[in-house]
Amino acid sequence: MTRLDATDLRGLWVPIVTPFDRHGELDVVSLRRLADRILHDGAAGLVALGTTGEPATLTVEERRRVVEVCDRACRAADRKLIVGAGTNSTRGTIEEIEHLTARTSAAAALVVVPYYTRPSERAIVEHFTEVANASSLPIVAYNVPYRTGRALGAPALLEMSEHPRIVGLKQAVGALDIDTLELLAHAGPDFQILAGDDAFITPTVLMGGAGAIAAAAHICTPLFVEMTARALVGDHARAGELAAALLPIVTIGFSEPNPAVWKGTLARQQQIATDGLRRPMTSASSATVDRLLEAAERVTLGHPVVVLPSPPTVR
Repeated sequence: MTRLDATDLRGLWVPIVTPFDRHGELDVVSLRRLADRILHDGAAGLVALGTTGEPATLTVEERRRVVEVCDRACRAADRKLIVGAGTNSTRGTIEEIEHLTARTSAAAALVVVPYYTRPSERAIVEHFTEVANASSLPIVAYNVPYRTGRALGAPALLEMSEHPRIVGLKQAVGALDIDTLELLAHAGPDFQILAGDDAFITPTVLMGGAGAIAAAAHICTPLFVEMTARALVGDHARAGELAAALLPIVTIGFSEPNPAVWKGTLARQQQIATDGLRRPMTSASSATVDRLLEAAERVTLGHPVVVLPSPPTVR
């Protein structure tokens, strides 16, 4: 069995927000409803406890509860779950994966480059190797230097791609840069690269990426799903058209600290009960939420979803 057969990451994944009620407590009802809607709209799966899910502000018990709710939704919809479990400690990351994913159907663990401690690039490769060797789940590495303070270049990423249990990468470097292009050109066919910057989904996929983990896809989910699917089958024209149409969703949604604008918009749409975030994060401005709602209405009216192409056959 190849890695691709075991863990197929193709498509559009949504790193789901963690809703809170008016008392600031975890809102399981809203989380369940939102998860069901996203999966019904065609997402390949959910990412629980990604950056957008505010895991750093959740208790141990809350993180486990979020995973349980998302796991149940994914099982019911016959979709896949990735669980964010990276910490700035190798031992802590191994323990977090085990704690969060035991007795779940999780397909992989999303493991961020260790943050704040700023280890060397060689030490980061060794960190991922140790985590992958110990983990019961395949690993999707998460390279996001503007959050971690450390970037991984193409040579280190290519070395990691050779590990049989590091099955993919969420690449979020703020550009479709040379390192990303080198990785897309030279990584083996079983190593799957996911766009982590929502503005670059279409070019990343058209250059050989497997899909995306996209916070912007909380809004206009079917169009983000179609855009990714069209790029996967090489439909440059339709994928490009949708990428251009959806760009305002991305730029407005990230114009204030993530995930404030997504939560504000979802609350206005009555998909979650409140727009609340945990401190030190604060809610988005009403003006920005207004702009995103207006942009979403324009995109939805101007670009109705077309029947999706079948995904490429896995061989």
